[in-house]
Amino acid sequence: MPWKETAKMDQRTKFAQEAMHTDNLLALCKEYGISRPTGYKWINRYKAFGASGMEDQSRRPKQPNNELSEDIVCEIILLKMAHIKWGPAKIRELYRRKHLKIELPSLSSFKRVLNKSGLTKKRRKRNTSMHSTRLNSGSVASEPNDIWTIDFKGWWKDSNGLKVEPLTVRDEYSRKILDIRLLKNSRTEAVMSCFEALFKRYGQPKMIRSDNGSPFASTNSLLGLSRLSVWWLALGISLERGRPGCPQDNGAHERMHLDIYRELQIEGVGFDQEAFDLWREEYNGVRPHESLGMQTPDEVYSHSKETYQGMPDELIYPTMTTRKVNSGNGNICVDKEYYRLSSSLGGWHVGLKRVTDEQSEVWFSHLLLGHIDHVARKFTPIAKNLRVTGKKSKNV
Repeated sequence: MPWKETAKMDQRTKFAQEAMHTDNLLALCKEYGISRPTGYKWINRYKAFGASGMEDQSRRPKQPNNELSEDIVCEIILLKMAHIKWGPAKIRELYRRKHLKIELPSLSSFKRVLNKSGLTKKRRKRNTSMHSTRLNSGSVASEPNDIWTIDFKGWWKDSNGLKVEPLTVRDEYSRKILDIRLLKNSRTEAVMSCFEALFKRYGQPKMIRSDNGSPFASTNSLLGLSRLSVWWLALGISLERGRPGCPQDNGAHERMHLDIYRELQIEGVGFDQEAFDLWREEYNGVRPHESLGMQTPDEVYSHSKETYQGMPDELIYPTMTTRKVNSGNGNICVDKEYYRLSSSLGGWHVGLKRVTDEQSEVWFSHLLLGHIDHVARKFTPIAKNLRVTGKKSKNV
């Protein structure tokens, strides 16, 4: 017979009392309409607590394993308030650094605390096409200073109405922001001065990745070479450029710009050099990066072994003949014929390597510029747009 809700305790008590004097517990359980495990449960409760043990008990654990103390919850919230744009994983890493000798709460606990406190927002998601084209991302850094990425952060106006457009330089491997520099202008001389200071401090990278904008490139010049990129080549640094109109080719750098936008631009700060320096120091030395195993860029980065020796006076091509590029028109003279290269190379020497009786290669530093056809009296560049430079020539 089923037990009525109003007489549960009486029925359970009566069952337990009868069960203690019966030789057939299974038959008694069937009589009361309960299973044998349930019967044993009520018998044991009656033996331990008497009639009071027949009441329904809460199923909630008396000491939940995931319950955080009030002190821990408060500290999590304080860390989040100090770094309001950071997610639960980064906040958890900061907490771990402060409490190395105690058990670290789970990431889900941090998410739960921040969600309940209203300090996190759900990310918007979008569907992606299954037929989207995968991008060839070009070179990949395998150690610090393999690739530096550069760009100008899109401009905005500060509280005084002045235009702000900082130059940003970042090491791809370590994610370290080497500089965020407010320049008076974006001319070659200003950017070159900034990079000269970086080279003196950190050494030279193997490659610099940029977009096709000025002063990094010149759309009307041979291979898009500008005076700035020619200087980098003269120092032995290779070049890589993204495709025109494709900022995703330098996607990680653009993602860093998004952090600047969220944490400085829309907050109305970051309009002076000191503000950028403080933000960069936190980004490099405090903020943990999931892509670095929750290390900071400063913990991963090391200075380059390629030290800066200053601007070379002249490039030497030991096994090639050389020609000096005219500073005015960018021409070179070979066998009494003039060939147009680029005014960006003006004043520098290029190397000529004879590959056949009819054809010669034209090199600048370690970059193959193109070929001279001595019969057709024509110079042909290797490409219209520089993606990745050729391999370093043994002749330079």
